[in-house]
Amino acid sequence: MGDVAVGARSGHDGEEHRGRPVESAVPAADSAVTSGNDSGAAEDGRVTGDEPGTDGPGDQGPAGPGGSSPQPKKPRSFWKELPILIGIALVLALLIKTFLVQAFSIPSDSMQNTLQQGDRVLVDKLTPWFGSEPERGEVVVFHDPDDWLAGEPTTNPNAVQTFLSWIGLMPSPSEKDLIKRVIGVGGDTVSCKGTGPLMVNGKALDETSYIYPGNTPCSVDDQGGQFTVKVPEGSIWVMGDHRQNSRDSRYNQSDEHKGMVPVNEVVGRAIVKAWPINRWGTLPVPDTFDQSGLNNQASADLTVAPQGLAFAGVVPVALWRRRRIAAAETR
Repeated sequence: MGDVAVGARSGHDGEEHRGRPVESAVPAADSAVTSGNDSGAAEDGRVTGDEPGTDGPGDQGPAGPGGSSPQPKKPRSFWKELPILIGIALVLALLIKTFLVQAFSIPSDSMQNTLQQGDRVLVDKLTPWFGSEPERGEVVVFHDPDDWLAGEPTTNPNAVQTFLSWIGLMPSPSEKDLIKRVIGVGGDTVSCKGTGPLMVNGKALDETSYIYPGNTPCSVDDQGGQFTVKVPEGSIWVMGDHRQNSRDSRYNQSDEHKGMVPVNEVVGRAIVKAWPINRWGTLPVPDTFDQSGLNNQASADLTVAPQGLAFAGVVPVALWRRRRIAAAETR
């Protein structure tokens, strides 16, 4: 209102406000003051009508209350966003546990000294989705194929443990899973005689790098420690690194699968010891499983086939020659 009064005293009122009510200048003056224009611009009515946020012809947007610009939206409260963030984290954890990596706890000493009781390992569950199968020397987790854990004590987890294990943040105490080392795959012949060494396709394994100190590769007993088995396709033969303290394939040969573990029961390969921190480390395949000739079982089958075909071809020729010689002698 003060700006209008100044304009009237300067003698401009007759030119500026001719043909329109004097009141229309009031919002323009108020808008100019609110937007922070200086006094000279406020006194010039021709400028204030074109300022953004006013009702003049130069208006570039809707004006807020009192002619001011719209106020920006207030950011959402942290406490309102927290449940959304927790929900996203839980979904991601569940997806990771189902398709990528899952944590497992070691409940026994059967894999000493590679794994100690209470260790936590991370198991790769991704590669089996792409058709990868267990290989010799790998440490794998698998579902109990046929009551291998019969008689073992079970725990009753509380609600929190059940929830955390469901999303993969804690190992599940209720799942019947085992962890062993793969010794033989489909087509292999695995055998133990005396105290060892352990033989795969006629090749002796040097197991000193991972077998428990003081153990012998083979156990001398009549319960399964002495054996010769042929691993069928689609199965694996597994043994613990603590040979004299592991109920593995050797001691389950009377079950439905004759001690073998079907490949479709394998959860995945243990790749990392994640806990405790001072035992962190990877679980590589020992060098002995890379020795040349370990796949001789397959190559032997291929070399025998041509010899058999040659023999089958020679026999008819020899018989034909004998008949010709006999016919010539009777003439």
